Formats: sequence, structure tokens, C-alpha cells
Amino acid sequence: MSKNSLHETLHQLMHTYTNLLLEGIRRQELDLSVMHIRTLKGVCHNPEVTAKSIAKRMERDKAQITRALNDLLAADLIIKKDNPLDGRSQLLQLTAKGEAVMEKLDVAEEWARDQLTQNLSLVELSLFFRVSRTMIDNVKSSHFLDK
Repeated sequence: MSKNSLHETLHQLMHTYTNLLLEGIRRQELDLSVMHIRTLKGVCHNPEVTAKSIAKRMERDKAQITRALNDLLAADLIIKKDNPLDGRSQLLQLTAKGEAVMEKLDVAEEWARDQLTQNLSLVELSLFFRVSRTMIDNVKSSHFLDK
């Protein structure tokens, strides 16, 4: 396999998944960008999360994450509360409305996953996960993505 075909396949897969996810989101009647979704998921999956920790985990500029968080705050999907361990930062939590949005996001993601994997066996999926994880770990361990 040539490097160009790997590049093209990965590029197409990334865009196919993004488009499927956006279609699933549209079907759930949610008006969120991919950045908002990733940020909301960052809040959902970590009970002690701050803007700084989300920016680090997502490998994004803190100002970009702050803008997304401000949008989520304005939409009443998250709230801020005082951080008892660090008075300079605030912890983020989902609101009830945010939890309802996360349930719809889960449905959208399941639909996108089902579309992508409908003709794959469990063995093929397991191999895909293993190879993908190795590729990600190769780059992370080489420090190319360190900031």
C-alpha cells in the first residue's frame, strides 16, 4: 500500500465519520458544532474538570476552549462552581439540560458508529481498534504532538 493511499483512506474516514456524526446530531435536532460537542463531552466525562484541563486534554488553545465553554454556559448546558483546591479556577459541571443533550449525543454517536461498522465483524473491529491505537500511540510517544 502506498503512503498516499493510507493518507487518503485516513482522510476519507475522518471526514466520513465527522459527516455521519453531524447528520446524527441533525437528526437529534441539536445545534452544536464539533468543538462544542468535544468540549461538552470533556465536562461530562470528568467530574473535576476545568477549562485548563479540557484545553490540555483536547490539545487546543485555552482561548478556543473558553469561547466554547462560554457558549455552553450561555446555552445553560454547563455551570461553573468554585474549585475548593484552587481558588483561581472553576470546576465545570453539566446542567440537567446538558445531561439531556449528552443523551441525544450518545444516540447520534451510536447511529454514526452503526453506519460505519455495519458490515464489520467483531474480529475486524478489534483489529481496527488495535491498529488505530498503535498509530495514535506511535505519534504521541514520539512527542510530535506535545505542546
